[in-house]
Amino acid sequence: MDDQQKTTARICLEGAESNTMTFPQIVGALMEAGFESYAIDFRRGTATYYMPEGESIELPAHRVSAPVAPTFDTARMKTAIQEAQRQAPGYTYLGFCENAVSAGCAGYIVSFSGRRALYIGRTAEHHVERFPDR
Repeated sequence: MDDQQKTTARICLEGAESNTMTFPQIVGALMEAGFESYAIDFRRGTATYYMPEGESIELPAHRVSAPVAPTFDTARMKTAIQEAQRQAPGYTYLGFCENAVSAGCAGYIVSFSGRRALYIGRTAEHHVERFPDR
């Protein structure tokens, strides 16, 4: 992984957390830089970006103040995702993170080649969200 790729990962994380980049913009930038996927771990407060060859970069991410709820609430998670997808009034990525954690989401993995995100609860409950059609 070169310095430009590391910079791209940092810019995308900062863009998400500051609401200056949308999810589609982040996915596009990361794919263009050669990344395969990324993972957000709410319990550790980290974002990890993966290259196809196995290299990765782990960055500190915003830490959600509340602990991950013990039960994964799929309906609440879907609502949070839908708000993000339509950029609902008042939407922020940090608000999304708070909603996800309160819905019992411990983290998520985004696969560019799989065109989906996998949201995971503390006891491995999960929800798969496919990327919307273009």
